[in-house]
Amino acid sequence: MKSGAFARGGGGRWGDANHSTKPRASCAGLTRASMPPQVEEVPYYVYILASNKNGTLYIGSTNDLVRRVYDHKQGAIKGFTEKYGVTRLVYFETFDYGQAAFQRERTMKHWRRDWKIALIEDANPDWHDLFDGIAS
Repeated sequence: MKSGAFARGGGGRWGDANHSTKPRASCAGLTRASMPPQVEEVPYYVYILASNKNGTLYIGSTNDLVRRVYDHKQGAIKGFTEKYGVTRLVYFETFDYGQAAFQRERTMKHWRRDWKIALIEDANPDWHDLFDGIAS
Protein backbone atom coordinates (compact mmCIF):
# COMPACT_ATOMS: atom_id res chain seq x y z
CA MET A 1 0.00 0.00 0.00
CA LYS A 2 1.25 3.50 -0.79
CA SER A 3 1.79 5.86 2.08
CA GLY A 4 -0.37 8.89 2.49
CA ALA A 5 -3.56 10.04 4.11
CA PHE A 6 -5.80 7.67 2.21
CA ALA A 7 -5.39 4.11 0.99
CA ARG A 8 -6.21 3.29 -2.61
CA GLY A 9 -9.97 3.00 -2.84
CA GLY A 10 -12.64 2.11 -5.37
CA GLY A 11 -14.28 4.58 -7.69
CA GLY A 12 -17.41 6.53 -7.00
CA ARG A 13 -18.46 9.04 -4.36
CA TRP A 14 -19.97 8.59 -0.93
CA GLY A 15 -23.70 8.08 -1.10
CA ASP A 16 -23.81 6.92 -4.73
CA ALA A 17 -25.09 3.51 -5.81
CA ASN A 18 -21.68 1.91 -5.22
CA HIS A 19 -21.25 3.01 -1.61
CA SER A 20 -23.56 2.57 1.32
CA THR A 21 -24.02 5.57 3.61
CA LYS A 22 -25.06 3.21 6.42
CA PRO A 23 -22.44 3.24 9.19
CA ARG A 24 -20.35 0.11 9.59
CA ALA A 25 -18.29 -1.03 12.53
CA SER A 26 -14.58 -0.31 12.15
CA CYS A 27 -11.47 0.07 14.25
CA ALA A 28 -10.98 2.81 16.83
CA GLY A 29 -14.71 3.46 17.08
CA LEU A 30 -14.85 5.14 13.68
CA THR A 31 -17.64 4.39 11.28
CA ARG A 32 -17.46 4.54 7.52
CA ALA A 33 -19.90 7.45 7.47
CA SER A 34 -17.68 9.49 9.80
CA MET A 35 -14.47 8.82 7.86
CA PRO A 36 -13.36 11.05 4.98
CA PRO A 37 -14.12 9.61 1.55
CA GLN A 38 -11.38 7.60 -0.06
CA VAL A 39 -9.63 9.32 -2.90
CA GLU A 40 -9.22 7.33 -6.08
CA GLU A 41 -5.58 7.59 -7.04
CA VAL A 42 -4.95 8.62 -10.62
CA PRO A 43 -1.52 9.38 -11.98
CA TYR A 44 -0.47 12.98 -12.46
CA TYR A 45 2.19 14.14 -14.86
CA VAL A 46 4.65 16.95 -15.34
CA TYR A 47 5.61 17.29 -18.98
CA ILE A 48 7.89 19.30 -21.21
CA LEU A 49 6.93 20.21 -24.76
CA ALA A 50 9.38 21.64 -27.29
CA SER A 51 9.00 23.31 -30.67
CA ASN A 52 12.03 21.34 -31.94
CA LYS A 53 15.43 20.20 -30.64
CA ASN A 54 16.84 22.99 -28.45
CA GLY A 55 13.80 25.08 -29.35
CA THR A 56 11.16 26.82 -27.28
CA LEU A 57 10.14 24.87 -24.15
CA TYR A 58 6.86 24.65 -22.25
CA ILE A 59 6.33 22.93 -18.89
CA GLY A 60 2.90 21.84 -17.71
CA SER A 61 1.12 19.37 -15.45
CA THR A 62 -2.02 17.28 -15.91
CA ASN A 63 -3.82 14.14 -14.80
CA ASP A 64 -4.46 13.06 -18.42
CA LEU A 65 -1.23 13.31 -20.37
CA VAL A 66 -2.52 11.86 -23.64
CA ARG A 67 -5.51 14.22 -23.81
CA ARG A 68 -3.47 17.24 -22.77
CA VAL A 69 -0.68 16.72 -25.31
CA TYR A 70 -3.26 15.93 -28.00
CA ASP A 71 -4.99 19.24 -27.23
CA HIS A 72 -1.66 21.08 -27.55
CA LYS A 73 -0.98 19.37 -30.89
CA GLN A 74 -4.44 20.28 -32.21
CA GLY A 75 -4.14 23.92 -31.14
CA ALA A 76 -7.09 23.52 -28.79
CA ILE A 77 -5.13 25.19 -25.98
CA LYS A 78 -4.79 28.83 -26.84
CA GLY A 79 -1.80 30.82 -25.72
CA PHE A 80 1.92 30.16 -25.50
CA THR A 81 2.09 26.68 -27.04
CA GLU A 82 -0.10 27.64 -29.97
CA LYS A 83 1.75 30.92 -30.57
CA TYR A 84 5.20 29.30 -30.59
CA GLY A 85 4.34 25.91 -32.12
CA VAL A 86 5.36 23.99 -29.01
CA THR A 87 3.83 20.56 -29.63
CA ARG A 88 6.57 17.92 -29.31
CA LEU A 89 6.41 15.91 -26.06
CA VAL A 90 10.06 15.46 -25.14
CA TYR A 91 9.91 14.62 -21.42
CA PHE A 92 7.45 13.66 -18.69
CA GLU A 93 7.40 12.43 -15.09
CA THR A 94 4.64 10.53 -13.28
CA PHE A 95 3.38 11.31 -9.76
CA ASP A 96 0.88 9.66 -7.44
CA TYR A 97 -0.50 12.96 -6.16
CA GLY A 98 -1.53 16.13 -7.96
CA GLN A 99 0.06 18.40 -5.36
CA ALA A 100 3.46 16.74 -5.90
CA ALA A 101 3.15 17.16 -9.67
CA PHE A 102 2.10 20.79 -9.32
CA GLN A 103 5.02 21.54 -7.00
CA ARG A 104 7.47 19.87 -9.40
CA GLU A 105 6.04 21.91 -12.30
CA ARG A 106 6.48 25.15 -10.35
CA THR A 107 10.04 24.20 -9.40
CA MET A 108 11.01 23.26 -12.97
CA LYS A 109 9.57 26.48 -14.37
CA HIS A 110 12.10 28.39 -12.26
CA TRP A 111 15.05 26.31 -13.43
CA ARG A 112 17.69 27.70 -15.75
CA ARG A 113 17.20 26.69 -19.38
CA ASP A 114 20.39 24.58 -19.46
CA TRP A 115 19.10 22.48 -16.52
CA LYS A 116 15.87 21.78 -18.43
CA ILE A 117 17.81 20.81 -21.54
CA ALA A 118 20.08 18.51 -19.52
CA LEU A 119 17.02 16.81 -18.02
CA ILE A 120 15.52 16.24 -21.48
CA GLU A 121 18.75 15.04 -23.05
CA ASP A 122 19.47 12.62 -20.22
CA ALA A 123 16.15 10.83 -20.87
CA ASN A 124 15.61 11.60 -24.57
CA PRO A 125 18.93 12.56 -26.24
CA ASP A 126 17.46 12.93 -29.73
CA TRP A 127 14.40 14.85 -28.55
CA HIS A 128 12.00 12.34 -30.14
CA ASP A 129 8.31 13.10 -29.81
CA LEU A 130 7.15 10.69 -27.09
CA PHE A 131 3.45 11.15 -27.83
CA ASP A 132 3.05 8.11 -30.10
CA GLY A 133 4.52 5.90 -27.38
CA ILE A 134 1.97 7.00 -24.77
CA ALA A 135 -1.04 7.35 -27.06
CA SER A 136 -1.10 3.72 -28.17
